Amino acid sequence: MPFSDSPSPVAPLPSSRLWTASTTGGVAVVIMLLLAAARPDMAAWLLVGAAIVALVTWLGSRPVDRAATALGPLIAAAETPAGLEDSRLLDAVFEALDDPVMIIAGGDADDIAGRRIILANRAARDLLRIPRAGSLLVSAMRDPGVLEAVDEALFGGLGRTTDYTAAGARERHWKAWVRPLEASPGGGRTAILGLRDETDVRRMELMRVDFLANASHELRTPLASLSGFIETLKGHARDDSVARDRFLDIMAAQAERMSRLVADLLSLSRIELNEHIPPSGRLDVARAASDVVDAISVLSQDKGVTVLLDVPPLEARIAGDRDEIVQVIQNLTDNAIKYSAVGGLVELSVRSDLDTEAAAAPRLPGAARLSLLTPDRDATARYVAVTVRDYGPGMAREHLPRLTERFYRVEGQKSGDRPGTGLGLAIVKHIVNRHRGGLMVESAPGEGSLLVAYFPQLDAAPAIEAAA
Repeated sequence: MPFSDSPSPVAPLPSSRLWTASTTGGVAVVIMLLLAAARPDMAAWLLVGAAIVALVTWLGSRPVDRAATALGPLIAAAETPAGLEDSRLLDAVFEALDDPVMIIAGGDADDIAGRRIILANRAARDLLRIPRAGSLLVSAMRDPGVLEAVDEALFGGLGRTTDYTAAGARERHWKAWVRPLEASPGGGRTAILGLRDETDVRRMELMRVDFLANASHELRTPLASLSGFIETLKGHARDDSVARDRFLDIMAAQAERMSRLVADLLSLSRIELNEHIPPSGRLDVARAASDVVDAISVLSQDKGVTVLLDVPPLEARIAGDRDEIVQVIQNLTDNAIKYSAVGGLVELSVRSDLDTEAAAAPRLPGAARLSLLTPDRDATARYVAVTVRDYGPGMAREHLPRLTERFYRVEGQKSGDRPGTGLGLAIVKHIVNRHRGGLMVESAPGEGSLLVAYFPQLDAAPAIEAAA
């Protein structure tokens, strides 16, 4: 903004200062010309002096903006774009926000393809996999509730909040809020769209509801059994030592079943609660598999089943929670031992440096095959695969899609010789999903079953660094 000079009440006006300088110089020139005419012998010197006085008078009488000269640096600083540093700061703050935030521009109200994301921060770009600017809103977010809220903000000037669930293998819940912005100088309509992560809150609510529902449903049978045996022991079987011992053994088995059920439910709830949070630990899957074989050696010996371990010579490192990976391998191996005949064989192998196709490739020719969990597609990713193969009764094709459902057990395989809660594979699926991996099953009646859990492998550099 240019400065304007205001006349000072004590300083002489420019017009009076100009008049005084001109008059003085003119009088001096006239006097010197008169002297030159009166004294011809000094005329040359007097004429030169008159010329000098006239030149000095002319230079001194030009108007000079002294205020502008004195305030020059300040004026230059003031005329520099004052918001430049502020805009850089706001851009840095916008990029550093943990919540996804986008600026949406609207075109024609009837043209749904006219809603464009003109600015998106880093969190929004990572979540929706979009560039910083220029993406179509309808291609980035297809939720009707969010699109309707954006239209109300753009063309109705109304703020609104709605729910949004991000697509993908790991379900995440967001609270989407939209607020209209002031119209731009060009007349365009804009709105701000933000997402607040409420996955933890939703998972806590679902965990409480599911735990109560599952516990009340699954604990009803063993509790009823215990109550019946207690009534029997208090009644006519009070003095029957043989019946009493048999009933007590059954009661102990039911109590152990309830204990396993509660432990598995708590484990499943805890895993589901943190399923959307990537693990930060590092581990060698081959070493974890060796530890599992040592831990279940007593169980395999009691069942008369041989567990054959095959691991690669080099480390197979992944980013993961060691306890959870051990739980995956142990659950798969326990199932294989449980459904193997006495004297049977269970094969446990670990393979590293596999691409997506090799990790999920079929391994049992002619068997029914189904991918229970597929990771996000990444052409450059390498995987570590854990394969557990048994030679038990196997399963028909129609059972495969339901294997990871809670409490699901294959019909005809609910024998009391195979105690379990029906939560083992559900736990495996959620752990594998948390680790951004995949799960695949192959089975054929009479040929046994094979399950493969594969996890993204660490690069060589991070693995060396983690080992150090």
